[in-house]
Amino acid sequence: MAVYQQTLNLQSIGADLCAITVDLEKVLVGSGLSKGVLSVFCQHTSCSLVIMENADPSARHDLVAWLNRLVPENDPEYTHTFEGADDMPSHIKMALTRTSESVPFSNTQLLLGTWQGVFLWEHRRRAQIRRLIVTVTGE
Repeated sequence: MAVYQQTLNLQSIGADLCAITVDLEKVLVGSGLSKGVLSVFCQHTSCSLVIMENADPSARHDLVAWLNRLVPENDPEYTHTFEGADDMPSHIKMALTRTSESVPFSNTQLLLGTWQGVFLWEHRRRAQIRRLIVTVTGE
């Protein structure tokens, strides 16, 4: 069993889902491995990762809108607001979602479903540089 690891520094697009499947596929090809598992981990506390519908953008829009209703900005109960109104909500959203995803691969292809894509989910309003650790394990 071999292990290959690479760090990706990606620019988010502000509070939205940013497709990263192609970035992960490039790492997979660079690993030289043909079957196994690719894991991606996000090293931040105000964004997350999600496997989501990749064909119709309205599904992603609805997901973002739903989470924004669940965790609104400007809640008077928040005490952690040093970086602005989206500070604490971004941390709560990250805690409710995921900071890592794993996808099996075979023949150097991610085995995602027909309508699945991997997305970086930025919870801050401003675009950020985000660091992702991609680990490919296999043969």
